[in-house]
Amino acid sequence: MEKLLEIVEKNPRLSNKEIAAMLDTTEQAVEEKIRVYEESGIIRGYRAMVDREKVTSDSTVTALIEIKVQPKFNHGFDELAQRISTLDEVEAVYLMSGGFDLCCIVSDKSFQEVAMFVANRLSPMDSVVSTATHFILKKYKDQGVFFTEKIKDDRGNISL
Repeated sequence: MEKLLEIVEKNPRLSNKEIAAMLDTTEQAVEEKIRVYEESGIIRGYRAMVDREKVTSDSTVTALIEIKVQPKFNHGFDELAQRISTLDEVEAVYLMSGGFDLCCIVSDKSFQEVAMFVANRLSPMDSVVSTATHFILKKYKDQGVFFTEKIKDDRGNISL
């Protein structure tokens, strides 16, 4: 991947001036390249990683839902994946290998809301054969960002 994309992906808050200094180029060149990446869809957006456990007392969960489907002729998995993607509850949808065909992520919902989503909206969809819902119990790392504090080793040094 191009160095500019690596820098922006790792820290999108850097200014074009800072990125230009890192790449030994001009601010205008960085601005133009980023504009091209945004317009062509290479850069899809910018997002902050929020540790929701630290800002909410709600008892919400994140669910990873595996979906087995019967693909339609000439459509493969794409048509159903697009339909699932449009559901408000769905944060992400992936095509995957293994025992299931698709996977979707549903976040910030109660256990009951996830159960009702799967039972009433996802499972009844045409071509969905079966689902398996897994609840994320603790997030340690997401998209390269650690969500746990480093464990302090307070045992001290011992020398013999």
